[in-house]
Amino acid sequence: MKKSLLLVSLLAVVFSCNLANAQVSQPAELAMKIKDEGLNNSKVEEISQYMTDLMGSRLTASQQKRRAESLVVKKLGEMGFSNPRAEFAVEFPRGGWDVVKTYAAMTSPYYCAFTVNPKAWTGSTKGLVKGECIVFDVQTKEDLAKYKGNIKGKILLMPSTQTYAVNFNPLATRYTEEQLEALQTDTRFNSATSPAGPPRTAAAPAQQLDRNARMELQNLTNELLAKEKPLCIVTGRGTFNVPSSTGASYKVGDPEPTPEILMPVEDHARMVRLIQNGQKVEMELELINKFTNDQEVHNVYAEIPGTDPKLKDEVVLLGGHFDSWHGGTGAADNASGCIVMMEAMRILKDLGIQPKRTIRLALWGGEEQGLYGSRGYMENFLYKNQQKLPGYDNFALYLNMDNGSGRFRGIYLENNDGAFPFFEAWMKNIESIGFNYLSPRTTGSTDHVTFQRIGLPAYQFIQDALEYNRTYHTIMDTYERLSLGDLKIDATIVAWLAICAANDPGRIPLNPKTAVK
Repeated sequence: MKKSLLLVSLLAVVFSCNLANAQVSQPAELAMKIKDEGLNNSKVEEISQYMTDLMGSRLTASQQKRRAESLVVKKLGEMGFSNPRAEFAVEFPRGGWDVVKTYAAMTSPYYCAFTVNPKAWTGSTKGLVKGECIVFDVQTKEDLAKYKGNIKGKILLMPSTQTYAVNFNPLATRYTEEQLEALQTDTRFNSATSPAGPPRTAAAPAQQLDRNARMELQNLTNELLAKEKPLCIVTGRGTFNVPSSTGASYKVGDPEPTPEILMPVEDHARMVRLIQNGQKVEMELELINKFTNDQEVHNVYAEIPGTDPKLKDEVVLLGGHFDSWHGGTGAADNASGCIVMMEAMRILKDLGIQPKRTIRLALWGGEEQGLYGSRGYMENFLYKNQQKLPGYDNFALYLNMDNGSGRFRGIYLENNDGAFPFFEAWMKNIESIGFNYLSPRTTGSTDHVTFQRIGLPAYQFIQDALEYNRTYHTIMDTYERLSLGDLKIDATIVAWLAICAANDPGRIPLNPKTAVK
């Protein structure tokens, strides 16, 4: 046992001493079979192409997402899983939105075609339109006044909040041993490395006034845009000549927003500089985007049913979010997580392993807009209106993947000391493929948080970043961003942890700080 785990391991005894026959790893022979199947007979490449090239983008509630749901349900059926289906999770007020056509170019002072990405849930141009570009820089009400009567038929270049600077760091990175060792330190008990900081309080009056002023200015700006109808808004976002993705604040029934495109900061800044240097800049655009009144988030599920009469209703949940942004094919974010969980299930299924507890695959919808899919699962099966639902007490474990396609190095155990004995027992047979680190720390911003908030054992992996921060939420997030060798190892690790959790006589205890009564 590593010295840095000693404190949390001792504390974990308090939580685990009453769990008779708990923390039981499965036989080493079974681990060998799973590693052989996962590493030497992998279907990761086949699944990866299916989930990216064939699926395309999967923006929440879009027609593309609905198509992808049908395709993945079909695939899960072909893989032999039980009851593959897409189910309603929760309502989605924005509705559906799909890209039909995108074209943008600068035509003066010279011609240059641009790679751009329409902002989701924004409108279309009236066919091919041409117009002069102006810099639309509104910081105060006085600034807004000077644009009244001057923006109709214009193309507005918004001030960029992103600039490019030369970066001497490598594009792709893996954790160093020193970094991984540091993650094992429990910062809850070390004030030097984890300062408590001041308690969170309501915003000070001056801050609240500033926030209100900004909101008022934004509302006035939106009113001006709606009244004067510029041809398009152009926002600089994304570097290396690769536009990123984001969405507008829209809900079904609102007026269709002004057309808006996201353009790499290099091209955006070029036009701004030309204008500032006295040049007349003109563009031509054709944007066709389709709104649909589809106000539902769906999740996709499939199972390997449990076989133990007493345990089969308990669930080991494996998941990642299936939705993506609309520019690329959502490969690293987050087809990669779906691929790994599907392949982990395939390994167990093809080996004929019959778990005692049910192992359920969950491919979430709506994560990018606020964890909609996993929240819908919680409200439908686990906990709603301050009341536990039947599924809460049958929830054994959730493993989530959503940090690109890098290799798993360990797992964040979310300040739940009672989880350590289980993972220490289970990890022994997979240390040889690099799963070596248990961190007591928390990590956020993805679907496991939904379950952590109500005390359930739900965890995200410590994972090599590779080039994730450069490529996610951009049109560059395609099949080429997948590290297939890493995904094979990740799926093998998940398959092993899943069968250990499904067959262990004990269960990871709830987090005592957040568990519901």
